[in-house]
Amino acid sequence: MKLIKLAAVSLSLISLAACGPGGKPPGGAGGGLPQVSVVTLQPQKVPLSTVLPGRTSAYRIAEIRPQVNGLIQKRLFTEGALVKAGDVLYQIDQAPFQAALDNARAALARSEANLPAIRARAERLRELLADKAVSQQDTDDAAAALKQAEADIASSQAQVESARINLNYTRITAPITGRTGKSNVTEGAIVTAYQPTALATIQQFDPIYVDVPQSSSDLLRLRRRLDQGELKHGGKEQNKVGMLLEDGRSYSSRGTLEFRDVTVDPSTGSLILRMVFPNPEGVLLPGMFVRATVEEGILDAAILAPQQGVLRNPKGEPYAFVVDSEGKVGMRMLTLEREIGDQWLVTAGLSAGDRVIVEGVQALQMLRPGTPVTVKTEPFQASATLSAEAQPTNATAPNRAAK
Repeated sequence: MKLIKLAAVSLSLISLAACGPGGKPPGGAGGGLPQVSVVTLQPQKVPLSTVLPGRTSAYRIAEIRPQVNGLIQKRLFTEGALVKAGDVLYQIDQAPFQAALDNARAALARSEANLPAIRARAERLRELLADKAVSQQDTDDAAAALKQAEADIASSQAQVESARINLNYTRITAPITGRTGKSNVTEGAIVTAYQPTALATIQQFDPIYVDVPQSSSDLLRLRRRLDQGELKHGGKEQNKVGMLLEDGRSYSSRGTLEFRDVTVDPSTGSLILRMVFPNPEGVLLPGMFVRATVEEGILDAAILAPQQGVLRNPKGEPYAFVVDSEGKVGMRMLTLEREIGDQWLVTAGLSAGDRVIVEGVQALQMLRPGTPVTVKTEPFQASATLSAEAQPTNATAPNRAAK
């Protein structure tokens, strides 16, 4: 009899222990099934983009060098100032070049003065030759002298033009509109024609180039996805690019993708993308570090999973819990391509219509797949899906996903 009572007391203690604190069974509130919040995944139209680091470079660069030898008399610009094409930057001493021009003009005048007499003599001898009053040799000599005089005039004219050009070269002008750098010479310096050291450099900043490297493997992947129809070309808008400045702010104007380089750098395995951005206020300077947002294409049926619902195992492999049609928990291993806003772009593991658990996940980690749960009726408040009006324009580089 005592043994029967002792067994009854033991069973009562086991039942109380199973009920937990307060004598209630484990599970959700009131002793029911665990409650979770879910998001039902739907395919969405998402524009994909890649953020690539790069640097700015001047749209045009002109290194100013003299075209004649001489002495710098004046510097006619302010360092760092904006100059226009045709503005005079330096003045070389004109005196020797003016003298050379005057000498060439005098030689031309002398040649022109001798021409009428030589021409008249040649004509007279040609008339006398018809009467056989002079020899053929004299006539030929007179004709040759006339041609030589005409050639001398042409040569003198060329010398005058050359002297005039050299005189104009003493005024060193700006070939382009842009901002000047520092001057490498001052008044009194002797310069030589086409010397290796530039007198100054002019750079055009508006518009301005942005050069970014792109991995050749990423380019091949993008082309494969476009060819296979996974991505659709975004049309003219795909050539538009955005930009983030060094301080993280977005640049006010969008640029245009000009071209992709045709040569891959063997040391880096990348090629250069060149973009052009307007720069009317001069915010961008050559050599600045920026990040360009390049449009890849449009994904018509993208599956985006909320970040709250994506977990990782000790190996770092991503997975998610889902609720099946019978109200039981299932676990899915995922393949993630990139982060878009507060969501992950999922390429494998989830499909349209799956209900991903986004609240109550920590409690479910203590349970096994196949455990029945109760789905909360109130909607999940976080922005788990993208609307057509708020599609992503930025994406991080791929990818921390595991297959």
